[in-house]
Amino acid sequence: MDKKITFNELRKIKDSLPDGSIRQIAQEFDIEVETVRNYFGGANYDRGKSVGLHIEPGPNGGVVLIDDTKILERAQQLIAEQVH
Repeated sequence: MDKKITFNELRKIKDSLPDGSIRQIAQEFDIEVETVRNYFGGANYDRGKSVGLHIEPGPNGGVVLIDDTKILERAQQLIAEQVH
């Protein structure tokens, strides 16, 4: 399921994650930590993989089209759990 979000919103989600969440998400989905970082706008393709993000230039850092939202959804769950 594709989702559109601004790059700035995506980075805000990453910045709101509790400590250790990137590593936790990587372990849960059996992927490299750098791949999760790339999902949130990183660019380390030596150690991590591309994750199906397509960035179109524009306001707020541009629009990001995400092909697979499972990492985004898990990140949002972890943020919500932190609040409760």
